[in-house]
Amino acid sequence: MLPFEPGQVVGAFRLEEVLYQGGTATLWRVTGGEAAAFPLLMKIPFVRPGENPIAIVGFEVEQMVLPRLATIHAPRLVASGDFEMPYIVMERIEGQLLDSRRGEMPLPFDEVAAIGAKIAVALHELHRQHVIHLDVKPENIMVRQSGEAALIDFGFARHDQLPDLLAEEFPGPIGTGPYIAPEQIDGERSDPRSDVFALGAVLYLLATGEFPFGEPLTVRGWRHRLYWDPVPPRRWRADIPPWLQEVILRCLEIDPNARYRTAAQVAFDLTHPDQIALTPRATRRKRASGLVMAFRRWLERLRLKPEQRQRTLAGRLSEAPIVIAAVDLGAGMEPLAEALRTEVRRILLAEPGARLACVNVLKVARIGLDQFADAEGRNLHLQRLVELKHWARPLGSATDQITYHVFERTDPAAALIDFVRANQADHIVIGARGSSTMRRYLGSVSSQVVAEAPCTVTVVRTR
Repeated sequence: MLPFEPGQVVGAFRLEEVLYQGGTATLWRVTGGEAAAFPLLMKIPFVRPGENPIAIVGFEVEQMVLPRLATIHAPRLVASGDFEMPYIVMERIEGQLLDSRRGEMPLPFDEVAAIGAKIAVALHELHRQHVIHLDVKPENIMVRQSGEAALIDFGFARHDQLPDLLAEEFPGPIGTGPYIAPEQIDGERSDPRSDVFALGAVLYLLATGEFPFGEPLTVRGWRHRLYWDPVPPRRWRADIPPWLQEVILRCLEIDPNARYRTAAQVAFDLTHPDQIALTPRATRRKRASGLVMAFRRWLERLRLKPEQRQRTLAGRLSEAPIVIAAVDLGAGMEPLAEALRTEVRRILLAEPGARLACVNVLKVARIGLDQFADAEGRNLHLQRLVELKHWARPLGSATDQITYHVFERTDPAAALIDFVRANQADHIVIGARGSSTMRRYLGSVSSQVVAEAPCTVTVVRTR
């Protein structure tokens, strides 16, 4: 029997109907309060005698975290009550809960990649706002009607700048069996790559209809993933593209250092599958780890010092930026291209975990016929890709750290800015051509990028 009834007023809100009753809280559709431009949801935790105390602490965590989030990738907080009458009123996100598609799984591969990229974008935005979700699963993922993914239920979350109440009160691992990361089992709650692991488990489920580690209900069952790799997705579904298995298994690496460094890098690969550098993971049909490997991992965990795990969230993200090099390959621009390469090399030496995207824009005419081949009949687009790779070769970066992109646009600056936004880039390095009367009046590409790009911009000039 519910402790509340429809029509009852809680705070300044009227309870209309129960939308969901789970193990730790009841969700109500509510009206009232100050006028809001969106539907409202009230979450009332179970705080009766004998209830799981984690529900109470999770309520405290959500009360602390939600007010600090300002993003379309999480519900907007409206109001909350205290422990005399605990509740949280937030935006009721209109869209589809990912878990509602469980009966359709496995999904088509292009849809798996598209959904995964949206989730990765959402996670990266949360991480940039100092929050690790730590309970990423289809039940906590909404796809808005406008298309963006949003994470809900922040009861297990960790804010990098707030006390970790859950860790202080519950020393054991906290998470959901099929998705919990190995380091969470050891009590580590400050690594954003734990969300990357959970994303890999979600991708695995979407692509195969199976869980990578089954559905263990005990900590003993969870610990299996500390030493053993998951069965490769191609074991369940032989036609999974190598690039998709590569992404999934890289997310699910036991060692966080072997995973993607940021969720933004996962989104980048899922939206550029043709650029993914394949490893033996991509075509594997049997799990790689055997008894010897499991024993070696056990020894490695014994040697791991606690201070090696203690890192701030902002520090981890700063070590794995997405850097864009906007390379001008026009005639006579060789000195500028060389100066740009020197600056990019300096950045990569300082940021060895960076992902580099080399970009060139073929400016096409607004009116008339565009030329798609040079004087020798070579495809201009392919030729630019070749030239980009030639430009980047002296950098010596690993193949899985660098990608190449050529766009055909009438507005080069807009093309670069759109690419920055679409890929959550952290830094763009762009060359500035010499000044001229036309550029003074019409503006240059580099000046427009500096003015509008939502990231750090380095402008390179030659003497």
